[in-house]
Amino acid sequence: MGFEGFALSRVDVGEATLRVRHGGSGPPLLLLHGYPETHMMWGKIAGDLARDFTVIAPDLRGYGESTGPAATKDHETYSKRAMARDAVALMRHFGHERFMLAAHDRGGRVGYRLALDHPGVLQKLSILDIIPTADVWKRANKAFALGYWHWSFLAQPAPFPETAIAGNAEWFLFEGMMRGQTPPFADDAFEDYKAAARRPSVIHAMCEDYRAGASYDVAADEADRGKKKIDCPVQILWGGKGALGAWYDVLGLWREWADDVTGQAIDCGHFIPEEKPVETLAALRAFFLG
Repeated sequence: MGFEGFALSRVDVGEATLRVRHGGSGPPLLLLHGYPETHMMWGKIAGDLARDFTVIAPDLRGYGESTGPAATKDHETYSKRAMARDAVALMRHFGHERFMLAAHDRGGRVGYRLALDHPGVLQKLSILDIIPTADVWKRANKAFALGYWHWSFLAQPAPFPETAIAGNAEWFLFEGMMRGQTPPFADDAFEDYKAAARRPSVIHAMCEDYRAGASYDVAADEADRGKKKIDCPVQILWGGKGALGAWYDVLGLWREWADDVTGQAIDCGHFIPEEKPVETLAALRAFFLG
């Protein structure tokens, strides 16, 4: 169904201007994407969600066609804390002080940081295919270094990764990352991702996101560890064919960060809503409408 009937707009949230699609009716539901994608990753299920929810799907700051602020030495401007501020400001723009959130990959990191920094704002939170950032780095080992090598590569000081990627960004972000697998993306979404990859500002923003992930975001998590917990129901979904379930006790780790945690593996890889849209839609509807 895609984003048929959705409005496309640009919303100034103070520190960035976000490209946003919004449509539907009912309780507000924010959708956040991950790396190296845009809000178009939700296209296979957004129309169906809009039957039950007011759906708002932005590009994260610096990603897609959203603007990004200048980088800082501490990488705070691309931290998940900063992106969470954008999300709260965006939803307030549309008149929503409280809302539900479904978030994949980097967006999931924004989602749990939003819950910790802005208690009472989220009614429910669904996080797709991640564990908390500080826990990733704490458990980094050989398997992680080989399988998720882009975490440390993109976090290298500028302009090393930007320069290395610039020669063929489209190959690096997609063909190289997929390692011979057929991309599960819808045609219009894939074209959007590739168009974004051709912009040096987007590549820089992605690198800053990962630099923040290796520094500022870890410090924020460790400052909250054992002191703050997510105060709303949390659903965790992960790809059963991916690394997460093989490497981690996914629900066990999240139960250190929230008291009300449920979840399940879905029979797919990392790009859950695009690989298994029917199953993802069913899981999200059951959680948010339950």
